[in-house]
Amino acid sequence: MKTISENRSFGGTQGVYSHQSLATGTEMTFGLYLPADAADGPVPVLWYLSGLTCTHANAMEKAGAQAWAAEQGIAVIFPDTSPRGEGVPDDDAYDLGQGAGFYVDAMQAPWDKHFKMWSYIAEDLPAVVGKEFPLDMDRQAITGHSMGGHGALTFAMALPGRFRSVSAFAPICHPTKSDWGRKQFAAYWGDEAKWGPHDATLLMQGGGFDGPILIDTGTDDQFGDLLGTEHLAQAMAEKRQEGQIRLQKGYDHSYYFVSTFMEEHVAFHAEALYA
Repeated sequence: MKTISENRSFGGTQGVYSHQSLATGTEMTFGLYLPADAADGPVPVLWYLSGLTCTHANAMEKAGAQAWAAEQGIAVIFPDTSPRGEGVPDDDAYDLGQGAGFYVDAMQAPWDKHFKMWSYIAEDLPAVVGKEFPLDMDRQAITGHSMGGHGALTFAMALPGRFRSVSAFAPICHPTKSDWGRKQFAAYWGDEAKWGPHDATLLMQGGGFDGPILIDTGTDDQFGDLLGTEHLAQAMAEKRQEGQIRLQKGYDHSYYFVSTFMEEHVAFHAEALYA
């Protein structure tokens, strides 16, 4: 593992690191915020999964999580959204290829060699950070924005017992019924019969999540018709799922929206992590 940078932030350290990923076969970069409490022993972990076109840096620099994580004594991990580098396939469209891994393991060429973001987030990166940093991997929570909100919800439901809580900012809730999902799943997996269970609405209709859920979406979200919020809301109601979906009046899809509600999301996770 290589240290790219480390900066003092709210009494803790905001670091950026890279490592050779077994899952993607590429060098991957991630951000990690460690609060001051980490000097005294392992701290709980909050994963933040970013959206389309983002790298590890977008949320790290714009979401304002560090101040609230420092207050609650929680580490925050900011992974990248896809493999990158020489030999990694890409597409001219912003919503496919590099920056658009959709947190799935591709099975179809040319994506299948490197685009293994499910395995990277579920297995590879946790093994690295759990070994290298003072993190309590028995106390984990997960959140994300847009494509990353889709990822957060699917990881939480598909990996029972891994995460104590899950939240999301404007998540893609029903990708198998949205252009943000069907296009990418077709490219990464091919025929629809081969698509994996990476859909929050379908997973909610199945096992749901054994813990609290918090979702915020803006009423003025310019991508609202792609998110499928109403489908997940119906599935949660039918499942009697513990959780909230809040429609925030006047907010859009930007990091101004994310940063506005970040304090509440960190506090929400802190309650579950310290229960």
